[in-house]
Amino acid sequence: MLPDDWHLTHDVDDFLARAGGFLRSRPALHNTPLTDIEKLRLRGAARQDGDAPSFGRLESGSDVRAVFHLTPHGRLGLTALSAGQADALAAHLAGLGHSPAHVIADRDTAAAFADSWQRHTGAVPVPFWRTHLYRLGTLTPPLPRPDGQGRSAGREDHEQVVCWCREFCVDVGEQRSIDLIDAGSWGDSRFGDRHFTLWETPDGTPVSMAAATSVIGGMVRVDPVYTPARLRGRGYAGAVTVEASRAALAAGATEVVLFTDPDNPTSNALYQRLGYVHLADFAGYRFT
Repeated sequence: MLPDDWHLTHDVDDFLARAGGFLRSRPALHNTPLTDIEKLRLRGAARQDGDAPSFGRLESGSDVRAVFHLTPHGRLGLTALSAGQADALAAHLAGLGHSPAHVIADRDTAAAFADSWQRHTGAVPVPFWRTHLYRLGTLTPPLPRPDGQGRSAGREDHEQVVCWCREFCVDVGEQRSIDLIDAGSWGDSRFGDRHFTLWETPDGTPVSMAAATSVIGGMVRVDPVYTPARLRGRGYAGAVTVEASRAALAAGATEVVLFTDPDNPTSNALYQRLGYVHLADFAGYRFT
């Protein structure tokens, strides 16, 4: 595999014109690059400090076989690569002087790139994220159904949504999101473009929330689902996930996906009962 097979650009529109069909061909597996790249497109290719994201596509003949995106903050996202393809990309990026802070991809691709990046640059990879990817099959509401109902969050719920997103970030250790929320940069956080669904008790008190991306390439990702610790174990998370999933299907999604923590058997079992089916495993590595 020759590095020249990789075609790089800073022009997100040109990249999507050439590689968008490939990304949309497997929207569930490509859910992260689809949402990340769309966010970069909507915000504009360049930041105020002049840094711009990079996009790359691996071509064989006239066909796109894989893509990557590298954000100004150093987030490198990859679609599935063989070990040889990952090594060629690592050599190519290192030769161009790129310095990703971390990589996320399916488990095998992330591990292969991390090993190659260390060989080419000496940067030590440190695993920081691993997750199961689930795709919705037949939506199955939980029984018994908790008292209350789901509804879309409105402007009047913004303060509650922000508070719960911050609590979620504290629980999972997302310091960058915490910093953005605390700085008042909600729109720049990963939650700023989400659609939120709340579950509320019969007296109108919100007790749980689920967020979802917009429909991109026929795909919606439900992320995050959060219930305050004091209210867990009452069926609220399952109920609000069903409501968010229904809303995604009603909006036209043909693929509804979500990520889960492999170390949380409770949530994994819950989503399977709701009709979500394990599809793949993903991982992330930071580089020193």
